[in-house]
Amino acid sequence: MKKVLYFLLFIPYFIAAQTNESDTLELQASLSLTGIFQGGNVQTAIFRAKSDVSYKPWRKWVFKTRNSYVYQEFGKQKADEDILSLNFLYFNPEKKIYPLLLGFVSTNFRRQIDMRSLLGAGVTWQVMDKGENWLKLSISSEYEHTDFDSDRFNLAEYNGNQSINTMRATIWVNGKYHLLDNKLIIRHEGYFQPSLQQSNNYRWQADIGVEIPISRLLNFKINYLETFESIVVENQLRDDRFLTFGFTIKNY
Repeated sequence: MKKVLYFLLFIPYFIAAQTNESDTLELQASLSLTGIFQGGNVQTAIFRAKSDVSYKPWRKWVFKTRNSYVYQEFGKQKADEDILSLNFLYFNPEKKIYPLLLGFVSTNFRRQIDMRSLLGAGVTWQVMDKGENWLKLSISSEYEHTDFDSDRFNLAEYNGNQSINTMRATIWVNGKYHLLDNKLIIRHEGYFQPSLQQSNNYRWQADIGVEIPISRLLNFKINYLETFESIVVENQLRDDRFLTFGFTIKNY
């Protein structure tokens, strides 16, 4: 199954930032590569790849896939290797309010998440749409199934189970802004996901990127990613933070 995830993750790399499904282009694609490396007495490596593809298979439909891969090692010891694939199907995204279907798949090495999948539906509201500057708010509901490599958790009531299933609600906020006469680009995407069945089961993520255009198709990028999960395996922290530097390549 993980080989399938890697395939899904790297498909966009061969055909090409946050894409906007409301744009009129038939295909938008971008690839961001950021990371940090330190050698010498202590070797540290952090690498993050992120792709975004938006495609119109039919006149009123838009399919968007957003995929990321994170790898970390310290002293040649692997600390993280995470895959996240977010997939959306939108209907009439040029409208102010439009519906969506979604499906997610992810893994997480340090948190011992062998496989997590979500399926659901929701609606998006275009709060602001001024060409290259836009802000969107979405609300959705999903069924989630998560398989762990451990049955011991920070919250004792979940001990003894390697799988946790729940219905969730999700609030999404995504935006992109061109500032200083297009010399600075700020992108952000974040969500909050509480369980509808378990009050102590929730997570959130904030992903913020600052880009400086080098050429029409290439930007220098600084990226900050923070994630939080209320339920983690025993002896693991609930939150993670990544600050990386690199480039974004795009076709638009």
